[in-house]
Amino acid sequence: MQLVPLENGHMNLYSSLADNKKKFAVLVDPDKYNGTRLIDLATMAQKAMVSYLLVGGSLLAEDNLDQTLKIIKDHSDIPVIIFPGDVMQINSRADGILLLSLISGRNPELLIGKHVIAAPYLKKSGLEILPTGYMIIDSGRPTTASYMSNSMPIPHDKTEIAVTTAMAGEMLGFKLIYMDGGSGAQYSISNTMIEKVRENISVPLVIGGGIRSSKDASEKFRAGADLIVVGNAIEDQPALLEQIAAVAYTF
Repeated sequence: MQLVPLENGHMNLYSSLADNKKKFAVLVDPDKYNGTRLIDLATMAQKAMVSYLLVGGSLLAEDNLDQTLKIIKDHSDIPVIIFPGDVMQINSRADGILLLSLISGRNPELLIGKHVIAAPYLKKSGLEILPTGYMIIDSGRPTTASYMSNSMPIPHDKTEIAVTTAMAGEMLGFKLIYMDGGSGAQYSISNTMIEKVRENISVPLVIGGGIRSSKDASEKFRAGADLIVVGNAIEDQPALLEQIAAVAYTF
């Protein structure tokens, strides 16, 4: 993927996200990947021309974010975006960071509180900031994201709530809308919900959680996802990485 460098040496991520082409990101949990396994993942992702590597998670028990980013950068030139679960997950080795505001919940700390604490560090980091309206969608069972955020997911069948929440997020100025079933989702976000949200917003739409096959990925792209994010399924089936990447390039 050809990205235009910014003045700080990082890549212009938003322009690539908003170019109307389908994209695929692999979510890397630093607690689950290290050493040889992480090198293998970065090498596979490079070969498959994965669009982005998202690094982070709702809860990191080990202090190896920096090492994870270093290994990825040493073994691939794929743009790396931090997917933070906490203000501690800020690191200038990455190219950008999703500045997540949990618009599906009513926890003020995750709407603006944590952001105030993080702002001066983000300002100094040189990272490209991607303001993101983050929406947790019920996926059939409690997930780390819903537990750690102390918020109730949008019900799986309440499409109108998802639509109006996404609309409000765009009106508030978020550059991305990210609908997530969460790590370990029992099932993925419905295609109907994705279609209706896509019809009502103009910013890029990111979909994650519960995508376990290239068929699932194809359905989400057809429904209107601009970027799909897969993590757990690739941890269990590494070959799925190349299969889903191939699907993204068919659109």
